[in-house]
Amino acid sequence: MSSLELIAVIFSITFTVLAIKENIWCWAASTISVSIYMYLCITAKLYAETGLQIFYLIMNVVGFYQWKFKRKDQEILQLSEWSLKTHIILFIIGGIGIYILASGLLKYTDAALPFVDSFTTVFSIIATFMVTRKIVSNWLYWVVIDAISVYMYYIKGFQLTSFLFIVYTLLAVWGYYQWRTEYGEKYIDHRA
Repeated sequence: MSSLELIAVIFSITFTVLAIKENIWCWAASTISVSIYMYLCITAKLYAETGLQIFYLIMNVVGFYQWKFKRKDQEILQLSEWSLKTHIILFIIGGIGIYILASGLLKYTDAALPFVDSFTTVFSIIATFMVTRKIVSNWLYWVVIDAISVYMYYIKGFQLTSFLFIVYTLLAVWGYYQWRTEYGEKYIDHRA
């Protein structure tokens, strides 16, 4: 465990707790953690994860903007949900993305765990987009992604980060409960 890993873990947990509470400062906490994880992942030869951290950095700006500013034709972004059909399409696209990314990693790099790395990367991109749009079921995606990340980071010697993903898995369950409850209350109140 390095001091950099510890700092990244602290800011990662801060991001998740603030995101669950729909606090816009979650994006600042994430910017700090992903900046550190970019360095840690490249040194561990987790190249897809390194790319994912760069994606997260960009999405921090997008998420902040979408949470902060309303569009001319809309109110401030509210919790919402996608149809089962949309999720099935995302699973198919995700599977194709995993295959393409893992194939590239196998062919062109010395990547460690290319299929696991590709799975967590591709579905993290999908789930992150869902967070920026406040899609309630994003938390279910994170439960699976985080559980698999526990294994990946443990194998690569990042025990503290592996523990972080255990915490993330639990926080994702809590996040889903919180957002589902709030979404249900607003939907019921709106229909009444």
